[in-house]
Amino acid sequence: MLRIGLTGGMGSGKSTVAARLAGLGAVVIDADRIAREVVEPGTDGLAEVVAGFGDGVLAADGSLDRAALAGIVFHDESARLRLNAIVHPRVGARTAELIAAAPADAIVVYDVPLLVENGMAPGFHLAIVVDAPVEERVRRLVTYRGVPEQDARARIAAQATDEQRRAAADVWLDNSGPPDQLLPVIDALWTDRLVPFEANVRLQRRAERGPARMTDPRPDWPADAERLINRVRLAATGRALRVDHIGSTSVPGLAAKDIIDLQLTVGSLADADALATPLAEAGFAPLTWIDRDNPKPSDPDMTRWLKRLHAGSDPGRAANLHIRVAGLPNQRFALLFRDWLRALPAERAEYEAMKRDVAERFADEPTAAEYAETKEPWFDAAFERANLWAEDTGWSPV
Repeated sequence: MLRIGLTGGMGSGKSTVAARLAGLGAVVIDADRIAREVVEPGTDGLAEVVAGFGDGVLAADGSLDRAALAGIVFHDESARLRLNAIVHPRVGARTAELIAAAPADAIVVYDVPLLVENGMAPGFHLAIVVDAPVEERVRRLVTYRGVPEQDARARIAAQATDEQRRAAADVWLDNSGPPDQLLPVIDALWTDRLVPFEANVRLQRRAERGPARMTDPRPDWPADAERLINRVRLAATGRALRVDHIGSTSVPGLAAKDIIDLQLTVGSLADADALATPLAEAGFAPLTWIDRDNPKPSDPDMTRWLKRLHAGSDPGRAANLHIRVAGLPNQRFALLFRDWLRALPAERAEYEAMKRDVAERFADEPTAAEYAETKEPWFDAAFERANLWAEDTGWSPV
């Protein structure tokens, strides 16, 4: 199934997005609702809260007095951690039950306010962040929820910053206007990205791509790569030696195809093969028909250029994941080539000119195969020049 993390600051309108996605067919799991359920009267969760914080956190009817509890934990970090230790395991267990009950082809949306704060984004195929300006969020909290303005501002200030949310967001939804402006955006996201993404993950296939198209450098490439790297690290836990952003999109100022290339370094091809299913389930489909890089003339032993290749299943973010064995020439060259281009503007300019020429020549080809093959003679020569540079500078992969 496809797992989507949905978050946003207080008053951002996250519930509007969750309701729309539910109406479109998503299975929505509301973390706040579960957090309330696990401390309802009669639960062992409420009994443990009372034992830890006293009878003063109970309302007259025996339910949890949330305002009283908030008054205790809001300004006391140790108290907040004690409360989290009671509530979070129960929320996690109930969430797991709900996910297990969802259909195999479900799009599960986990509505969780503290997704960014708790570093949960890598555990989802996508993280959606709903945003609105702070003043608009304050107005909504005061007007529609009856929260005192001072409290509203304090609570917003205690949450993740916009910068932190942007770093975690695969999808950024601007909800600064009326709801009817956002609903068509959500509908398009569902139809064009989430539905095909779910099918691709379930069928272990990569997202469709067209011919190679060059684009000017984009400022969002490093952040996109970092989010994908975090997902790969999580999926490859125990076998990943390192995960790096490589290729043209890793070189500042270099035009490129809008495809993020990553390299996962492992100890052996057996490790790479053991990761095939976990990576596919995380949204990186195996391309089993590609199992090697082209050897270079000065190092022609084919066995030293073997690899595994996966490609992103997300229609909204093209990505390649090259899995290579530590110390072999293809693993080393991927890192060297990136750093060499970063260091030498003349080589970077020559590479870009060559790529633009080849991309234009094969602009109408249905796949990028001819584009990639035509570049190989240039790479053969670049391999030698980059290695000479590495010797002269004492370069080594960091």
